[in-house]
Amino acid sequence: MADLINLRMARKAKARSAAQETAAHARARFGASKADKARQEALRESATTHLNAHKREPKP
Repeated sequence: MADLINLRMARKAKARSAAQETAAHARARFGASKADKARQEALRESATTHLNAHKREPKP
């Protein structure tokens, strides 16, 4: 016979785990130091510049 599950508790547990996952992403995004944010921005700009430098110009 199958195990009985309290659906209310299962729904709350699922919501709790989703909220924890969202909080983890927010901590990673907003909890970074100013130096980390600056380094990430510099890496992003460097990658963009590198990609733009290798673009081919359309033929006239």
